[in-house]
Parts: sequence; C-alpha cells; structure tokens
Amino acid sequence: MKARMTNPAYVLPSAMNGIGTLFQSIGESGLDQELSELVGLRVSQINGCSACVHAHVLNLRKAGTGEERIAAVAAWFEAPFFNDAERAALRLSEAMTRLSDRSHESVPDELWDEVADHFDEKELSGLILFVSLMNLFNRVNTTIKEPAGTTWG
Repeated sequence: MKARMTNPAYVLPSAMNGIGTLFQSIGESGLDQELSELVGLRVSQINGCSACVHAHVLNLRKAGTGEERIAAVAAWFEAPFFNDAERAALRLSEAMTRLSDRSHESVPDELWDEVADHFDEKELSGLILFVSLMNLFNRVNTTIKEPAGTTWG
C-alpha cells in the first residue's frame, strides 16, 4: 500500500512546530502515557486509521501493556481490564470523536462530571488536547491513505 501523497505535515513542515508544541503541552499536563495510548488507540479504531492503530498498539506493547488490555480496547465497555478513570477517559474520547452521533450536545454534563471526578484540570486539558490531536491525525491519514507502519515526525 502506498499513500496518495506525502503527508501534509511534511509538505508544510511548519505544521510540525504546532504539533510539537501541542505534544509538549500534553506531556506537561501529567496525563498518564499508557492512558493516552489507550485513548489514542480507541479514537483511531473509531476513525478507521490503520496507521494510528498500528502506532498505538506498538507504543502500548513497548510500554509493557498486556495483550489482553490492548485487544480489549475495541470493546472496553464490556471488558474488565480497565479502571474507572480509564473508562471515563475512553467514554469522553468516544463522545469527542463521534460528534454527529449526539442529538444535541457532544459531551453531556453527566459525562463531564464523571471525567472531572478522575482528572484534575491540567490532566483533563491534556486529555482533551490529545483526543483532538488524534482526531486530526486520523483525518489526515485516512484522507491520504497513509498505510500502517508509517509514522509522523
């Protein structure tokens, strides 16, 4: 498989500056790295981004996440392998990613309250930015048909 074109982040390299700044901010939020990768995997599964699914699975394996947890991300709601904070983050990630599935508000107050019970404002800021950035990557990669096994940066 070959991408339709060079990744836009390489064609317009100044875009990488903004992406790098966002990643730095997310890193400063104190958000757990494994949680970020689990969330990134779920968002990428929803959006059908093979390049990102592949990258998040590799990152989770490198971090020592068990295969049981990795395989269960697609069905996290019924799987016993995730704690309450991870479930809240996955639920928020799905709501942020599936915007058109909601009749009126993408993140209902009940969900917001659940997530806020598990994360402070800095961590929550990191989570929101991370999910948003994963959706950006997914949309770019699926548009240009970026194949699995390639990475940005």
